[in-house]
Amino acid sequence: MRIVTWNLWWRFGPWAERQKAILAVLRELRPDVVGLQEVWEADGENLAGWLAGELGLHWAWAASEAPERWQRRLLDSGAGTVGVGNAVLSRWPVTDRAVLKLPAPEDLDDGRLALYAGLDTPGGRLPFVTVHLTSAPHASAVRAEQVGALAGFVAEHARDAGHPPVLTGDFNAEPDSAEVRPLAAHGFRDLWEYADPDAPAATWDPANPYITGEEAARVDHIHVGPPGPGTVRAVRRAGDGPVDGVWPSDHAAVVADLSDGPGTPGW
Repeated sequence: MRIVTWNLWWRFGPWAERQKAILAVLRELRPDVVGLQEVWEADGENLAGWLAGELGLHWAWAASEAPERWQRRLLDSGAGTVGVGNAVLSRWPVTDRAVLKLPAPEDLDDGRLALYAGLDTPGGRLPFVTVHLTSAPHASAVRAEQVGALAGFVAEHARDAGHPPVLTGDFNAEPDSAEVRPLAAHGFRDLWEYADPDAPAATWDPANPYITGEEAARVDHIHVGPPGPGTVRAVRRAGDGPVDGVWPSDHAAVVADLSDGPGTPGW
């Protein structure tokens, strides 16, 4: 099973050209399931729906209930009609879905959420969650509260599943941060532990021309909950360079390849 997580940078920058580059990267990766953040929806079109149609995948989508702060950051006149949210693309049908609105104080609340999709794989239901935590640099305590709520949300939807739960997303925090570390206490394993230690790890990287004045950081994650991921064959970045001269997003994607192992039928 190939799992991908990717923040698609909403409708910022040269979004129409970026859309084609995003498709090219995903088409080359041929993922089984993808967690997406900062997905746009406008004028009856949804980026995740378009990608799913082009790639022959199923999809689920959840929109932010408070997109106004996002919309004010766009300069084009149509910004007020553009939605933002999370999405899941899947080789297997989506049998059920649920949304968790992440807790946040009013001054930071821009509708961040977690989207759960139950996937009907040959080995049974795969509980798959993708999340986008609050981004303010000073909001570590807010993200920690969001992770606490997230752990309960994932556990609720992992009951009686055929696979361990998979948690993906842009955590806006590094793996050793106070907000991400508690996931280990809930039995989650960060799949980057299985990556080549010499491989580039930063998913937020100043080598990307959309980023200025920032330090490199690994803020995008794939975690697998108990009883664990079985055999992890490879973990790496993707979408970390230009496609026909256009960088697809301001984030790199993370790709993990899993195979059968104890407690993981049908990976």
